[in-house]
Amino acid sequence: MKKRLVIFSLVFIFLLIILSAIGYFWFQSKKKIDQLPSSFPTENTPAEISVEGNIPTTTEQNIVDPQNNKNDNASLTEPVKPPPPPVSMDRAKTQGCVADGLLTEYNPENFRFVDLINRSKCYYLHRAIETWLKPPNFDKIQVVMNQISKPDIVYGMFIAEALDTKANYYNEEKKRNFDFSKMCRKGSDNIWGEHTCQPAFSSPEYRDYLKQITRRAIDLGVQSFTFGQIYWQEGSNKDYAYGIVQDLRSYANQKGVDIIVGAQTGAITDTKYLQLFDYIEGGVGIDANGNIERGACLSRKQSCWALLWNKTYASKAKNIFLHLDWTGIIADDLDVFARMSPQKRALTLQNLYTFFTNQKMGFLMPFFGVLDKNNGGCYGPKKKFYSPDNNYSCRDEDVINRILAD
Repeated sequence: MKKRLVIFSLVFIFLLIILSAIGYFWFQSKKKIDQLPSSFPTENTPAEISVEGNIPTTTEQNIVDPQNNKNDNASLTEPVKPPPPPVSMDRAKTQGCVADGLLTEYNPENFRFVDLINRSKCYYLHRAIETWLKPPNFDKIQVVMNQISKPDIVYGMFIAEALDTKANYYNEEKKRNFDFSKMCRKGSDNIWGEHTCQPAFSSPEYRDYLKQITRRAIDLGVQSFTFGQIYWQEGSNKDYAYGIVQDLRSYANQKGVDIIVGAQTGAITDTKYLQLFDYIEGGVGIDANGNIERGACLSRKQSCWALLWNKTYASKAKNIFLHLDWTGIIADDLDVFARMSPQKRALTLQNLYTFFTNQKMGFLMPFFGVLDKNNGGCYGPKKKFYSPDNNYSCRDEDVINRILAD
């Protein structure tokens, strides 16, 4: 009995020693753990921590202010794309289409506009970026570009002769908002409606704005730039245009992007000035039967509305682009065209295309434009818009694609 008691005591002491050792090591381990930081970076945690010590989330890194169209981290979120192929002027003249506002979503049913372009025979999309009274939102433009499945498309940007003086747009270089009221041509206040004006090349603020939006467009692969009614933007001093175009070409060359630059030059006949541009563009001035005049100016207009295929202008310019003009009034080309019968519209498009392309000029097919809402003819997604889409009433889509294909 005594022997058993001794053995039991020894076993008890041995177990007590083991439990004490385990308790000691557990306490030391816990002490070290408590001294460590509460969290560690993981594979999903951004590596960079701001000066204030806050870790920016992925959402914070990609914030874009849609009102100011500012993205300080654009280089982190946008992959570098290779430069687009060089522009084929021949294809632009024979497979050119007026796709007004495609990339800036002017069409109230832009998803259908995208589908229309994807199944079209268009190569050059004239005025795909529209800036009339509205600065371009390049984040939106990038989104729509990604929806275009046609390869090697040439996108055009229209640099409008109309500004909204109340527009809110961020100047990335000077870290402040642009002041659009400082961009106006003298005497043009409210010319397009309240809080509007015509811009002036002589304004340093406007030149800064042009530099920013054109360079951003080139970065996205835009290859055609058209100055709207440039005689208003330049005023009496044509020297600014040379510098602006030169800067545009220089930046494109630096980025390896082949571009073409054009303008609505109206009745300007200065050879040196017209040769500054790769093309000049304007409307055709059709009547109700689809006929055109052959003089230098449209006879039904009081001032000279230039007919650019006339030798007065064509002999002095490098290339001519023509289209059905529109401003949303009943007398415009596009309104006249929309009131024709389907058969007359098809014949008119074929005749205009053949007439101009046979002279090595471009006729740009109508894929979207503005109508007078009381026009009374066919129309697109709304009465104030034309579209050839077969989903709407004009249904000129097949005719246009057949002409472009042939």
